[in-house]
Amino acid sequence: MASKYLIVVLAIFSSFAQVVIEASSWWSLGMNHMNPMNPVQMSEVYIIGAQPLCSQLAGLSQGQKKLCHLYQDHMQYIGEGAKTGIKECQYQFRHRRWNCSTVDNNSVFGRVMQIGSRETAFTYAVSAAGVVNAMSRACREGELSSCGCSRAARPKDLPRDWLWGGCGDNIEYGYRFAKEFVDARERERIYQKGSYESARILMNLHNNEAGRRTVYNLADVACKCHGVSGSCSLKTCWLQLADFRKVGDALKEKYDSAAAMKLNSRGKLVQVNSRFNTPTIHDLVYIDPSPDYCVRNESTGSLGTQGRLCNKTSEGMDGCELMCCGRGYDQFKTVQTERCHCKFHWCCYVKCKKCTEIVDQFVCK
Repeated sequence: MASKYLIVVLAIFSSFAQVVIEASSWWSLGMNHMNPMNPVQMSEVYIIGAQPLCSQLAGLSQGQKKLCHLYQDHMQYIGEGAKTGIKECQYQFRHRRWNCSTVDNNSVFGRVMQIGSRETAFTYAVSAAGVVNAMSRACREGELSSCGCSRAARPKDLPRDWLWGGCGDNIEYGYRFAKEFVDARERERIYQKGSYESARILMNLHNNEAGRRTVYNLADVACKCHGVSGSCSLKTCWLQLADFRKVGDALKEKYDSAAAMKLNSRGKLVQVNSRFNTPTIHDLVYIDPSPDYCVRNESTGSLGTQGRLCNKTSEGMDGCELMCCGRGYDQFKTVQTERCHCKFHWCCYVKCKKCTEIVDQFVCK
């Protein structure tokens, strides 16, 4: 009897430990910009040394804390990358039932991230991509002591009389450091081979890499003309990151075509439906079906769609029929103010009037 009781206690503790593990994340560095006492943005912390900074940052795993000690000047840009990823996630899902809502400063997205859904896959990918983006740009701008401008090789198809130089975004360094930092949490977690937790680790690592590679692959050559009166007789070119909205759009397409996976007997992720093409390292993968985002559910972390604005005339996901999950909607009027009748005045400013109008808005019941 005592042994059975012990097994039950251990099972409860194990499930509790899993919740604790997932309850805190480095993503919280992207939320700390709301706090004026954020240690990531306090320059005097760097003067004192690495220990005070790293000990104050919530959500870091042991491996990430070690990297923090070694690269303390990088942490601000890890936070900026996380913030960029969160904002892009919220933009891409603004018209969906799950709209990438943040719930607190520690878990950021709440319990919904404990489910290995395609939404979780996108979140991991876009946040990893955000770190590559922020680190690569910080190198170029001379903000980090261990990197500088890009040293990428000259593209073979660049015209011979164009110069390859300038100061490009250091995507190679951004990619390497993002991989080391973001993946550290997953790589130091050890679970039994074939367990659900081991499947989640493989899923997270795969989607982290897909996000990083999307940034890497979308980077392109940018050029600037030189010459008398803009004749463009000479061009200087360098490697430049794509606008992050382009990265978000690409990852959203990958989300729509994400592959359902499962563990095989060898502990590897394989596709549930073998009739489809095998996903590549560039694709997103997931292991759990998405929860019901229609109604609030504390156990899954779903916030529901009650109170969400919807578009009465749309037949898409932002339409009232789909957004409100058939529950109906309420209508109310609101006053909107916007700039109008703008005129350009010489020289050189634009002057606008303010126009107000009463518009109908619709909210899910």
